[in-house]
Amino acid sequence: MSLTFRSLTGAQIAPVLDDVARLRIAVFRDWPYLYDGDLDYERGYLGQLAGSPDAIVVTAEADGRIVGAATGAPMEGHAADFGQAVAAQGMDLRDVFYCAESVLLPEYRGQGAGHAFFDAREAQARALGRRHCLFCAVVRPDDHPARDPAYRPLDAFWKARGYRKIEGMVATFAWRDIGASSETMKPLQFWGKAL
Repeated sequence: MSLTFRSLTGAQIAPVLDDVARLRIAVFRDWPYLYDGDLDYERGYLGQLAGSPDAIVVTAEADGRIVGAATGAPMEGHAADFGQAVAAQGMDLRDVFYCAESVLLPEYRGQGAGHAFFDAREAQARALGRRHCLFCAVVRPDDHPARDPAYRPLDAFWKARGYRKIEGMVATFAWRDIGASSETMKPLQFWGKAL
């Protein structure tokens, strides 16, 4: 089950957005996101990528099927509360490329997709003259009742790629957890790397 990767920009993005949406719903359902997603919301959220000429979608494919994807775009094109958290730390949004989601079906992990996803997004950031790459990770309490004891945080992988937590740079974003009746705000910790 070897993977092949494609970097898509501009008009190439729209045809794969439903695949990315389905992957986000499936992968983010697990700990720590516990996301109870729906396709209509995903289409709206991901639609901004298709409208950004500088955005990128990196796909991981196996047997002609998209089994993973990562997205990225200039920071100023993302949710306002994300931009506010970055600007509050004195960073110029025009210097920042935001690496949004990286999602991969479990059976395809351990084959280098994480590196391929970051390599392609960092290359796009450099091509755009961006000086920093940032991404966010949800923060859940250690005593959360739905915590998966088998979950391995990705901190070591991110650090090996040169990313570090940016103290004090936290955004909040709302989504509905599995089994919840309404959305709640979640803290998202920024990690960053100078290019």
